[in-house]
Amino acid sequence: MKKRISRRDLLKTGLAASASSLVLPGGGNQLAAPPRLALPVAGGQASAEAPPPDGTIVPLTSSSDVYLPPRGRSFFKFSFDFPEPSVSFQRMLFSFRLYTFENTYGLDRDHLTVEKTVNGIVLRCSQFVWAGDQQKVAGTLLARIRRNGEFVEWDVSAEMDQPIKSISAVVRGVPRGQISAGSEGFFDPKDNELLLGYPFGGGDHHTAVGMDSPVAVIQAGEHDFFFLSALLDRVRANRFYFQPGPKGYRVELVYEQEGWKKSNQLHSPTWRAGRTQTAEDAFRTHFAHVEQSFAIPDWDKRQDVPAWFPDIALVVSIHGMHWTGYIFNDFSKASRILNWVATQIPAKNVMVFLPAWDGRYYWEYPIYKVSPQLGGEDGFRALIQSGQRLGFRFLPMFGMNGANDKLPVFSKFSDAITADIDGNSFDLDWVDWDNDRHMEGWGRYMNLGVDSWRNWLSARIAYVVERFGVDGYFLDISGGWQNNTKADMHEGTRRLVEDLRQKFPHVLAVGEFSYDALMSILPVYQIFPSRGYPPAFQKYARTFEHLSHPAPGRGSSGVHESGFGHFHPEVRKDQPVIPTITVVDDTFDKYREVMAEIITGAKTRAGIA
Repeated sequence: MKKRISRRDLLKTGLAASASSLVLPGGGNQLAAPPRLALPVAGGQASAEAPPPDGTIVPLTSSSDVYLPPRGRSFFKFSFDFPEPSVSFQRMLFSFRLYTFENTYGLDRDHLTVEKTVNGIVLRCSQFVWAGDQQKVAGTLLARIRRNGEFVEWDVSAEMDQPIKSISAVVRGVPRGQISAGSEGFFDPKDNELLLGYPFGGGDHHTAVGMDSPVAVIQAGEHDFFFLSALLDRVRANRFYFQPGPKGYRVELVYEQEGWKKSNQLHSPTWRAGRTQTAEDAFRTHFAHVEQSFAIPDWDKRQDVPAWFPDIALVVSIHGMHWTGYIFNDFSKASRILNWVATQIPAKNVMVFLPAWDGRYYWEYPIYKVSPQLGGEDGFRALIQSGQRLGFRFLPMFGMNGANDKLPVFSKFSDAITADIDGNSFDLDWVDWDNDRHMEGWGRYMNLGVDSWRNWLSARIAYVVERFGVDGYFLDISGGWQNNTKADMHEGTRRLVEDLRQKFPHVLAVGEFSYDALMSILPVYQIFPSRGYPPAFQKYARTFEHLSHPAPGRGSSGVHESGFGHFHPEVRKDQPVIPTITVVDDTFDKYREVMAEIITGAKTRAGIA
């Protein structure tokens, strides 16, 4: 299960007309042109108005050059003009805001100086304004804005006499056009405001569109691509807010300090802007930085992929017990299904994914003991051993960050519950499991950075691997990094996986969904994120279909909360995702011929005779 604004949600609001395209707009092999950082207007055409010289301070406000009232979907904003004195550089305009845990602060024009350097400018501010310039407060800000080859880069340092929560660079001179969030496909936001967040919504997963990496690419013309990116060396929350106007976008690039380290000082990452002739060139420069910063190995050089996995041509997802206790398949039926599958395709080419093998889906998290109702330990062991004798590989499901606080064991790791950077409880409360049309409240979102939870989960996974000899383990909501008040979830994930890998070097670790840095830890996932720039994922990792992939027939999602979807049996030879069959209660009994059709497609895709 994951929670982020999906492509389906975007379509409902008219934002994602072409978001599913795998085609790179503008071609894919042209060399990047020098950036033409002209101040644009809507549609990507350069403004006829001459831009101010570099270093000029322009007296703008938060309401300058944007549509007010908004013309489409919008987000919270001040109901007055907040000062935004902006400095021009390379036909863009830059301003900055600071956010503490009690207010918002902007630059004081009367205490702002600009110094030119060999390749850019240095902006200094020795006092901030708040309450729309009605109040003043001491503080310092230093911003370095410069040309770096073909691109413009900048970073900011700030200090106040109180903890700083986050900082934003406010950038004007950004063209309108179709947008790719991270490496996702391009879509037309029209006159809607847009909020993108990295990772997992950038700390605001309820409203922000999730990004697999902090980069946004805008197609301003047929061979004109503008991009904005944050060059991180650690996983930290970033949000990109696009506010349309007649001359282009006003963009806020928000960097949030880690919630477990309150400080009166903040230093931003390096932000980068540029223009290229192709989308590929725009993406490539960002992901080259990501690969280096997080030491992500190419797929064919990974040391964490067992020798058997490259042979996998098909995944069979055999669903166990629904949250309500409804049984889709017990272990005995699962064995019968696999015996038949082995007559259709060599078993060594099949991985068997087992969601809800442990009883009521999610309700039993995080006990991870075999369900007696499904056949108990003897039945589970028989399923694994008989299947492995045929050649199948088995992958049971675990919740990386989900726990039921009604279970007696919860007290053993209750100190690992998550609060967001502001101290609000961040719970796993976004599913209506019982269909009373109200979200449930017993699910807690757990933090792998906290020792008690990481040690508990590691021990439960190790128990299943040792006792039943499974070939891998699946981590639900793997990409759900949240800025919080206790510890770094990314570091906790790394420690969990490394610890298990030392104990079981030939066991595969699989995640539900990814963000860029996570690919240095996990090699396989259930979601392919990179429809706009496939190499951003395919160069490093592999994927099969999601837990909720519709089953043959009515399109049941099995134990997943989404209910029913539209089933499509076709398997394309060029698809990046390993073909997957979701097996629910009626799949094997009623739709065996459809299963055989999918298996044939999987064999063709993999070149299996």
